Amino acid sequence: MASKQQTPTRSGKSAWLALVVALLLMLLWGSNYSVQKAVMAQIGPGAMVFARYLVTPACAIALLLWQHGLRWPSLERRDWLALMGLAALGHVAHVNVMTQAMHLSTAFSSALISALGPMFTLLLVRVLHGQRFTHVQVGGVVLAMVGVLVFLSDKFALMRTQGLGDLLLLLAAVLFSAHTVAATRLFSRHGVTLIMAYTTLLAMVPMLLINAPQALQVPWSSLPAVTWWALLWSLAVASFAGWLAWGWLNDHLGVARTAPLLYLLPPVAGLVSWMALGETFSALKIAGAVMAGVGVAATQFSDSPAGDPHRRNP
Repeated sequence: MASKQQTPTRSGKSAWLALVVALLLMLLWGSNYSVQKAVMAQIGPGAMVFARYLVTPACAIALLLWQHGLRWPSLERRDWLALMGLAALGHVAHVNVMTQAMHLSTAFSSALISALGPMFTLLLVRVLHGQRFTHVQVGGVVLAMVGVLVFLSDKFALMRTQGLGDLLLLLAAVLFSAHTVAATRLFSRHGVTLIMAYTTLLAMVPMLLINAPQALQVPWSSLPAVTWWALLWSLAVASFAGWLAWGWLNDHLGVARTAPLLYLLPPVAGLVSWMALGETFSALKIAGAVMAGVGVAATQFSDSPAGDPHRRNP
């Protein structure tokens, strides 16, 4: 009887632990937009990417050594070719565009437009696999697009630099969605951890070469200690360790319960940016953000048509 009574208690504790980790992770990721903005104000976006591809490949190697020792899994030649394509798309293209866009835009805009990624991913899957949309999904796509236009209207009207940054953010969201769709087969065959680690290592050299000119102009030795700590926090903790925590959450809670948490990122990023960087928001921007968030949620989480051959059970 004692063992039967302990199981629900442990299960309840595990669920509460997962919830606490999830909320802390949303706070960590949401605040990281402001941390990266502050760091890039000191060293620039190119140097930020250069530092990232010194830190994250080291973390990837440590993870591979921890999981596989010195005998890393071997892949077929076609898989290596696919990995090189993913490295070019998801790292060389997406990360460079995303970092430059964040530097030109604001923390809140970066979080909001990045949240459109699930919608773009769904659109690509629908087009490539011939899946149909429900009326709710069509309405969600339209609402999200209108919301983004409302959110960006002031920037486009004034033709400010941030308008270009937000356009690049949209491009970055599309690139990441394309990478996600393209990586599905390899993820299912070899697991997310191995594929992400290998693509990070493959992208290291080209990313360092592309961003070396800007990185060499930074007076690294004279940077204040707070900048170094913020840089390491952003790359090693928020990015790499946060990604591992996200994988643990997906395993414990399931994607259906974790995916909606991502819509907490824009309000968290906006609040932290307002407190730390002094970013302000008009009523029009808030309305556009809400429209975009509701539209993306409707597009991603509504059921597929009953006759859709690709419809999956919950």
